[in-house]
Amino acid sequence: MKIIKCTSILILSLAIWSCNSPAGSKKSDADSATAESAADVATMYYGGDIITMEGDRAQYAEAIVVKDGKIAFVGAKDEAMKAAGQGHSMIDLKGKTLVPGFIDGHAHFQGFGAQAVTANLLASPDGTCDNIDQLLQSLKDWHTKNGTDKTNGWIVGMGFDDAVLKEKRFPTKEDLDKVSKDIPICIVHISGHFCVLNSKGLEMSKISAASKNPGGGVIRRMPGSNEPNGVLEELAAIPVFFGIISPSSPALSDYYIDKGQEMALSYGYTTAQEGRAMTNHEQLAAFAESGKLKIDVVSYIDYSYAKYMRSKWYGKAYNNHYRIGGYKLTLDGSPQGRTAWRTIPYILPPDGQKKGYAGYAAIADDKLVMAIFDSAFANNWQILTHANGDAAIDQMIRCMKPAALKYGNNNRRTVLIHGQLIRMDQLDSLKKLDVIASLFPMHTFYWGDWYKKIIGPDKANQISPIKSALNKGLHVTSHTDAPVAFPNLMMIMWTTVNRVSRSGTVMGANERLSPYEALQSITIWGAYQHFEEDKKGSLKAGKLADMVVLDKNPLKVDPMTLKDIQVLETIKEGKTVYTRK
Repeated sequence: MKIIKCTSILILSLAIWSCNSPAGSKKSDADSATAESAADVATMYYGGDIITMEGDRAQYAEAIVVKDGKIAFVGAKDEAMKAAGQGHSMIDLKGKTLVPGFIDGHAHFQGFGAQAVTANLLASPDGTCDNIDQLLQSLKDWHTKNGTDKTNGWIVGMGFDDAVLKEKRFPTKEDLDKVSKDIPICIVHISGHFCVLNSKGLEMSKISAASKNPGGGVIRRMPGSNEPNGVLEELAAIPVFFGIISPSSPALSDYYIDKGQEMALSYGYTTAQEGRAMTNHEQLAAFAESGKLKIDVVSYIDYSYAKYMRSKWYGKAYNNHYRIGGYKLTLDGSPQGRTAWRTIPYILPPDGQKKGYAGYAAIADDKLVMAIFDSAFANNWQILTHANGDAAIDQMIRCMKPAALKYGNNNRRTVLIHGQLIRMDQLDSLKKLDVIASLFPMHTFYWGDWYKKIIGPDKANQISPIKSALNKGLHVTSHTDAPVAFPNLMMIMWTTVNRVSRSGTVMGANERLSPYEALQSITIWGAYQHFEEDKKGSLKAGKLADMVVLDKNPLKVDPMTLKDIQVLETIKEGKTVYTRK
């Protein structure tokens, strides 16, 4: 068959594409670049490393054929030509790498929008806020440029990190008052478990010296008084900053979700998770109803909003790219913020806490936790449980066991989220209970050095023991927990494979995954966690054509360069939804 070479201006901006059209085809260059969206024309990809993610070892295909949003063929190039049929489009990868679309084990999709819209308070290398003065300047610069129209009248920043700030402390209301005493200010900690308000923000939130600590949360005070210092922990913080960063109108809600979706697409997401949906479920559902979702989003509903589990959105089938996948339960806080609930004390307690402090439970009443598990199991709802400290994981295990014995736990795909400080005996218990461990090796880079100070070097090297979990036979995934950091899944691969801290120290070499295992954790294993392995996670005939083009092969580069790999194109059900400019 005679092939006529043509150049696609749209795609050559990446310097990677060319297209071949069979003789007699009358497609324009632009048509060739977007031919995968045509329902009656097949598209064949070839000329690069096509990693199928089928099997326990890396397997490559010469070509892949996509038609009607699904993968029609994977295999040899000459056979692919036949499978594609007459009039098909051909895309030469030019040596780039094609992999299945990315599926994050745990993230907060709707938080992506707030991360994209508000001030970036991350420390280097993701931002510039390495000390409090830089943080305050970032807030001032953001406000000068953006105003407060899109943030409900507040100056808002996300991602500050006391563990990395030069001062090694939380900013307080007195610091934030230097930015403004008249405009309310809220900054959200990188963990998502704390926020800080300025004096005006405390006033508007009706938090004063007379305010009592809520159960499962703390209002930090000025030394020697009950006067709030602006720092709010856990259930004192989360309802406050959710209320502040939540868009105040349908138009603003759409703006946030759209900006978050743009970010997700740029990092290769074809399936994203909203890991703790509350009333924001309604915003996501409305966005889906409008037909604006370009990727699949699955929400897990906080147990306190069980009414949503009875809606049309619950189930394993997507409705306009959106569905509710199950329940979410949170049992403690964050280890880097020292609110994770442990059986042994922190070596270095946080401000306002005495020696012997070991964090605390989000829900102290075991009977309530048991009732939540019983409800989920009785209704056959998949349940994701946030538990970081080993005391919280003990609570999860003992409170889940009665429901598992009563209803069975076969293929429920119950998930532990984070498990930072999990013990080896707890991994054994999770195996017996058939629990998936979605662990968080990203912390080895961002807070590995900090953990050595607050829990000691030995325990720090054991955080997120994902290789041990795998060796014990557990299903595992790795995740971003974005917007804790940017939803960069190449960074997740880098940290899962290397476990190198900011100082360059390897944090638990025996817990490193191979590059292939790390790629499995954000593709086929992520699909399994979400009950979608029959449709997603690998390049196989019959599955959805959810794919990502990378500038380099993550299985062939120096592992220390994994974080530098870029997503060039994101393809959802055969249609290009993102191209890097």
